[in-house]
Amino acid sequence: MSFHKQPKDDTQHQNHLDGTAKILGSDLQEEATRSGLDNTLQRWIEDLKDVNNPELHQIVVDLQELKAHFGSGTLDGKVIGRLLGRLGENTIKAAVFAEGNTKPRVENLGEALLKAAKWVQSPNTTPEEDLANSNTNS
Repeated sequence: MSFHKQPKDDTQHQNHLDGTAKILGSDLQEEATRSGLDNTLQRWIEDLKDVNNPELHQIVVDLQELKAHFGSGTLDGKVIGRLLGRLGENTIKAAVFAEGNTKPRVENLGEALLKAAKWVQSPNTTPEEDLANSNTNS
């Protein structure tokens, strides 16, 4: 008897993308203490590996580093912010490979990653303060 992994359908991918974006919108420090974040990152890594697209390699590498960092018990906001930011940018770029209803979810995930990166890098500012700060830096 052999075990064959059943490929995921689009609905499963879409649910996973939506769930990941939801986690990123919550308290990441709290999420890091739960197995849910580790499982989510692992599923995302496996999904990307299953696609077998070399253009997605950096996302896989960054996800593996992020997963290892969250699992280390010592959270460094600079490392997490850097990884989330790069993941956000690369995820938005990777949306070109998605089809149908999955594409906007990939784009939403990329945006959620970028927002999470900004929050990790300046957790004590409000969205209004971030906007004001970005206007003064221009």
